Amino acid sequence: MPISAHNAQAIIDHAEAKAREMGLAAIIAVLDDGAHLKAFHRMDGAVLGSIDIAIRKARTAALFQCNSEDVWEYLKPGAPAPHLELTNDGLAPYGGGIALKCPNGGLAGSLGVSGGTIEQDTKIAKAGLAAFEAILR
Repeated sequence: MPISAHNAQAIIDHAEAKAREMGLAAIIAVLDDGAHLKAFHRMDGAVLGSIDIAIRKARTAALFQCNSEDVWEYLKPGAPAPHLELTNDGLAPYGGGIALKCPNGGLAGSLGVSGGTIEQDTKIAKAGLAAFEAILR
């Protein structure tokens, strides 16, 4: 079940609401199951450098079908795949990217957030994930 444009917008709306609640201006990117941009939102005041980071976090989550920070275990110093972050036009192996999975385990898409600290980005992304999970119910 690939993510629809309507569902992608709902995810963005919930993530943005969380960012506003936290007093942050964030970039929110939603990708489809093929890791292509489905929806995108740059809140007023969000720094331009976060655009690429949010998209890379979402792409990392989609390509590896996990949260973006989970990829760090494979490329950190001494891990089995050093420099893996240089592949796929650059990965972002830190928090803020979430794979959006269907109940059957298949990938529907992914979400990436940038604009705050890693912890703040992760909280905002989890708000978007909660919207996706509500859609599935």
